Amino acid sequence: MPYVWARLAQNWIRTASTAGAVAVSIFLFCTLETFVASLHGSVNQGPARLITRNNVSRFYSLPIAYEQRIATVPGVRRVAAANYFGGMRDASDPESEFANFAVEAESFLALYPEYMLSDPERSAFLKDQHGAIVGRALAERFQWKVGNTIQLTSNIYRAATPYELVISAIYRTDQGRFPGTDESTLFLQYKYLDEATRGRAGVRTFRIEIADPREAGVVSHAIDELFENSDAQTHTETEAQYRANAGVLGGKLVMFTLLLVTANTMSMAVRERRAEIGTLKALGLSDGRVLSLILAEGILLGLCGAAAGLLLSRVLVEALPHVPVIGEVARRFPRMHIPPAIAGSGILLGVLVGLAAGLVPSLTAFRARITELLRSV
Repeated sequence: MPYVWARLAQNWIRTASTAGAVAVSIFLFCTLETFVASLHGSVNQGPARLITRNNVSRFYSLPIAYEQRIATVPGVRRVAAANYFGGMRDASDPESEFANFAVEAESFLALYPEYMLSDPERSAFLKDQHGAIVGRALAERFQWKVGNTIQLTSNIYRAATPYELVISAIYRTDQGRFPGTDESTLFLQYKYLDEATRGRAGVRTFRIEIADPREAGVVSHAIDELFENSDAQTHTETEAQYRANAGVLGGKLVMFTLLLVTANTMSMAVRERRAEIGTLKALGLSDGRVLSLILAEGILLGLCGAAAGLLLSRVLVEALPHVPVIGEVARRFPRMHIPPAIAGSGILLGVLVGLAAGLVPSLTAFRARITELLRSV
């Protein structure tokens, strides 16, 4: 171990940067996996719901006519169109954007009982094409009250003039029955958006309630088969999968890219030390001992980086609920902590990266003769 520590300290800049890259990768892994686990834990407590979107990307639309065909699929109870609206109070201030969706109000509210309204409030919303409902936290943030008229500019559905909405109600939530329900969202009428865009809005997502959660895969496949030969093919998944995939895939690609670069850097460091390995052999160390020393270096480096990444992830996950604005989203997921299985997987991943990085060049040096290794001097 003294030799291993001495070798790591000899080029401390490269050691620190390599361990830092491992730490960032494990930080991303633990944070993203924790986020996904929390999403699954929160969403799975609600009704069985699917989301259908364009197969190419969630940023492409589908024809509104698909709704009637989806409703005919066995196992489907109800369907509602829902588009992310991208509304902002001030077009010049990106910070003024918040979560807002244009929805088919009546069917959407039936699909999502966690957004609670009284009968008069529901009626007021459904009757007013310019109506909107907002969560308590959002109403407090902007000091909105029922009856207020507000104007929003959409960064997706651009128009010559702002969209004018009237606050019909402030919806309530029951965190006991539906833990993690969002209280920072605005919902407006889809038909208002459709008319304002002269029918060009299309549908970004169809929200679907199914009769049996166990049939989610079968129903999803049946829906996608309907449009297999159409110009706009669909991709259907559970609500939990849809939310979990948003943004997580990009983060995982960054993580694995970092791991590959880190492993390559560690491998290069071992290959540069062929002369040193030859010297150790010439001094009488057995091939197995030399191999174990080099592998121990990689494992220790990976372990230190993984531990640092896990610590960073834990600090972030625990701090998120207390961060302004972002904390409102984090508090929707009461299970937001790093499970032991994810923590253990992160540590194991860091160790495996260190082991894999040193294994191939170490085996090459292990099999080489001392004279061949010393020629590198």
